Amino acid sequence: MHENREDGPIPAGQRFYDNIFLLLVLGTVVPTLVYTVWGLIEIMNVPKLPIVP
Repeated sequence: MHENREDGPIPAGQRFYDNIFLLLVLGTVVPTLVYTVWGLIEIMNVPKLPIVP
């Protein structure tokens, strides 16, 4: 039937993917940071308007 056996330590990748809250946080934080940095770069590259006297 069902055997309880120990195959060794759980791999880091499996522990990472098993933590649903960590995946939720990373899935929210990473795109937010990427789009924020991308937006700041775009704002810095907008040419300044010339001052007309």
